[in-house]
Amino acid sequence: MPVIRIDDASDPRLSDYRDLTDVALRRVVEPAGGLYIAESAKVIARAHAAGHRARSFLVQEKWLPDVTGLAGDAPVFVVSDEVAEQVTGYAVHRGALAAMHRPAAAPVSDIVAGARLVLVLEDIVDHTNVGAIMRNCAALGADAVLVTPRCADPLYRRSVRVSMGTVFQVPWSRMPDLAEGGAEALKHLGFRIAAFGFRDGAITLDQLSVQRVDKLAIVFGTEGHGLSARSMDLADDVVTIPMRGGVDSLNVASASAVALWELRDR
Repeated sequence: MPVIRIDDASDPRLSDYRDLTDVALRRVVEPAGGLYIAESAKVIARAHAAGHRARSFLVQEKWLPDVTGLAGDAPVFVVSDEVAEQVTGYAVHRGALAAMHRPAAAPVSDIVAGARLVLVLEDIVDHTNVGAIMRNCAALGADAVLVTPRCADPLYRRSVRVSMGTVFQVPWSRMPDLAEGGAEALKHLGFRIAAFGFRDGAITLDQLSVQRVDKLAIVFGTEGHGLSARSMDLADDVVTIPMRGGVDSLNVASASAVALWELRDR
């Protein structure tokens, strides 16, 4: 691996780490498909194991051994702590950063092929919640995750970091909104759709669990407002998690964990 020591934060070779936000990284023309940033040797290793390719690395000297074996032909830029903070705008405590080539999104039909339990995220905009949900899915056995067009990107830096790199373990892809053909596509693929929300006539999570549905897509909506009324209209079931203590709902990441545990393959 080419090791290049840089002592100037304005060096153009560091532009992937300095000039581009997560949104801009996704939209760069070269390389095709854009980039994302993986942070920490553990996360980078998981991305590498999933077959993702690095364009370059940014590390401090003491973390250089952590990326040995991961870099391949990609250049490794070694900088001081001070330069790393000047470039990124924050103190880099997790050691290594990597600018990774963003893989092409797989078709929904490929992502859910053979899946029993799929989780759909409708317009969840907080990157922390998306990362936590991806970690829940890896830990609790969801077979795939589908995200709607306005949902936060699972490959944004914070999402990847919060997921502890498990975003690379769980198959996921973008799908249309349920009201724009997404629900029809899922039903065509044989999935029963269970929308988590509040509505008269909703069933409880344990009532859904005992039915042992062969192919189930569970849908969670945006923070605050929850699922749209139209999405609940298109679902086969609206499902609630019974609450106590005067609490009306859980954070969406917590709710997903409860649901995945209850619906796990026994």
